Amino acid sequence: MDEVRNPYSPGAGRPPVALVGRDRQRRAWQVALERIERGRGAQPVVLYGLCGVGKTVLLGEFAKEARRRGWVVATIEAGVGKSLRELLGEALHGPLSDLARPSAGVRLLRALKTATSFKASYDSSGAWSFGLDLSDVSGGGADTGVLETDLSKLLRDVAAAAAEEGGGLAVLIDEAQDLGTDELTALCSSVHVAGQEGWHLTTALAGLPSLPRELSEAKSYSERLFDYSRIEHLDPVLAEEALAAPAREESVIWEAQATALVLGEASGYPYFIQQFGQDTWNHAAGPSIGLDDARVGVVAGRATLDSGFFRARWDRATRGEQQYLRAMAVDGDVGSPSGEVASRLGKRSSSLGPVRAKLIEKGLIHAPEHGVVAFTVPGMAAFIARQPEP
Repeated sequence: MDEVRNPYSPGAGRPPVALVGRDRQRRAWQVALERIERGRGAQPVVLYGLCGVGKTVLLGEFAKEARRRGWVVATIEAGVGKSLRELLGEALHGPLSDLARPSAGVRLLRALKTATSFKASYDSSGAWSFGLDLSDVSGGGADTGVLETDLSKLLRDVAAAAAEEGGGLAVLIDEAQDLGTDELTALCSSVHVAGQEGWHLTTALAGLPSLPRELSEAKSYSERLFDYSRIEHLDPVLAEEALAAPAREESVIWEAQATALVLGEASGYPYFIQQFGQDTWNHAAGPSIGLDDARVGVVAGRATLDSGFFRARWDRATRGEQQYLRAMAVDGDVGSPSGEVASRLGKRSSSLGPVRAKLIEKGLIHAPEHGVVAFTVPGMAAFIARQPEP
């Protein structure tokens, strides 16, 4: 069939034609924005789960909804070699520049002055002017060098300016598990004060299953500070809708056996549904998609995942780390006792602590409970089983 009309879109954060199974989170976000606009406050959000379940897509939907309501939105991705200071400062520059105007109100001018000082806290060689003379404007002071102090000052003043414009400030952070402990601590503190003082501010963090634990270690009260939402794979009914609905919009029907094969291979993971759907569509002649089409599409999709989605993660591991992952793969995706992994490798569990810690740092595994490790990517165990021994 026509590849241009192909309605499936695998990729990092690319929104699918049919975003199913996330209505509760989207509705809760809309309610939170409206409550904050009315001065009633709402808990910030933490989305956590395995890779490929759609956390980034959902974060993108949150950003769209906030912008639609006229909010100032800063969207950042942690773990890209920049500090939270740099990421947040640069993310806010564009939205604040759009608001800057000679007739700006007092709160907006103060926010612009504070943003320029925050810029100076991580880049003394550059300066923002926003095209306005801010020399006589009160504000600034977000360049003390103490992250918690500077971050709170920035968020408070920008949130006040956004409220003056009829909205609020939304800070959305993807891959939040890659923030440093001091950054998570400062963020939690700022969000805590924001809730106590009624700032027009909310945040949404997205990350791996380790994120709730890391937040708790940063600030013990984070367990009560955030609204935690575990993003899971789709149940069979929703998975079928995610596969069939995009094709229906193009007047193409999936036959029952083809649907069953693809859904069985995808195991409810949205990213895999998109990949298998795309490859099957490209092979099928149409106007319907049959079992033979699905068989070819699954083989092609699996090859694509193996060469990209899985391979990129496998190649990030050293030889010793790969041996650890092979020992885990014996148990599939359900998780492995650390002691059992060590036994398979003929080593003491304590001696493998650095390897385990490095794999967690790289985001390849996580510790769902004490003494247990599991893959952060669904299907990783099967991929490893397909890899030849060195």
